Amino acid sequence: MKKASIVSIGNEVLSGQTIDTNAAYLSQKLLSIGIPVISSYTIGDDIEAIVRALNSAGTDAEVVLATGGLGPTDDDLARQAFAEFLGAELQLQAELLEKIRVFFTGRGLQMPEKNRIQAYIPAGTKALANNLGTAPGIMAQMKGKLFIALPGVPSEAMQMYEESVLPELLRLPGREAVFVRKLKCFGAGESTIAEMLGPIMQRGRNPQINCTVEFGVITLHIVATAQNEDKARQMAEKDEKSLRRTLGELIYGTGEQTLAEVVGEELARQRKTLAVTESCTGGCLAKQLTDIPGASRYFTCGWVTYSNTAKISELDVPADLIEQYGAVSEQVAHAMAWGARNKARTDFAIGITGIAGPTGGTEQKPVGLVYICVDSDSECEVKRCLFTHDREFIRLRAAQTALNMLLLKLNG
Repeated sequence: MKKASIVSIGNEVLSGQTIDTNAAYLSQKLLSIGIPVISSYTIGDDIEAIVRALNSAGTDAEVVLATGGLGPTDDDLARQAFAEFLGAELQLQAELLEKIRVFFTGRGLQMPEKNRIQAYIPAGTKALANNLGTAPGIMAQMKGKLFIALPGVPSEAMQMYEESVLPELLRLPGREAVFVRKLKCFGAGESTIAEMLGPIMQRGRNPQINCTVEFGVITLHIVATAQNEDKARQMAEKDEKSLRRTLGELIYGTGEQTLAEVVGEELARQRKTLAVTESCTGGCLAKQLTDIPGASRYFTCGWVTYSNTAKISELDVPADLIEQYGAVSEQVAHAMAWGARNKARTDFAIGITGIAGPTGGTEQKPVGLVYICVDSDSECEVKRCLFTHDREFIRLRAAQTALNMLLLKLNG
């Protein structure tokens, strides 16, 4: 199997000022054509460091993709590093220079002299067309391995990969087919799911089962490798059936589906409507629901009743209920949801009240305590949750938990 390595170039990436989205994009694209990325390097704007990274990447893999450092400024040193790595001189390409001039004149501008450097590429290499900017890419063969330099601007790197790099990679011999299936889970921790799955997650197995976690959502990646795509797909589908039997309702979706998307689809399918009222989440739940196109089919309205006064005046929550049990309580969460459903005349309503922190907690009611209520004509469920981590995590996790509670009800 062919393997790949990625080299990300730039002080701004190394310092964390710029998020390296190129590496994630290229890793996904390469895996989809059977060329998994086995290493990556992040290097500053230094010729010697870039050359060392290219040497290391070339030792790791047969395909090396570098991004960044092809701009016109003095700190853009990728082309010089490529020339030194390949043992070749930079040569001016008249055709490239003219294309860069046309890029500027087409916008009514004169080409700055600094952009001239972008028309230089190492002798014996192939220039890759950049139809969105002025920095051409570079492609070179060395000792039977493929080295490619792409611009750092994500839109330019992506288009160049699709138009110029991908066709070259598809012609490489010795590629195996890879099929990836993602299962989205919620409602149990990573270690719990790992224990439930047992030996199916062992390293070295094919298909390989990988696991990633974000705000309580666990994504299981089924990565199957075979001689052809049909065989790889069959292997992945077989594992998916096994995972579904084991995890049951913990699996809520596939691919890039969000809980809000799946909940919305089910509400629309059942022709049900929903209203929400939020305190500690501050509209986070309503945003997730309305981020989905077509949410007006099922989402009617929402309230952010942050203060006790708002809970009383907007949702008719009894003042004595708040005084007796406190705003963060099972009773008030229920009253909020009931009030929202009654006023909006919906099939379902969700009420959330809690303490997102970092202050406001007590020994009896600590930071992270959240009550979530899902109310309907047939039943009312209130869940007491105690989330950890920071304010953002608590709010997002509360919204996700509320969506999952509703989904389980919709699924019966």
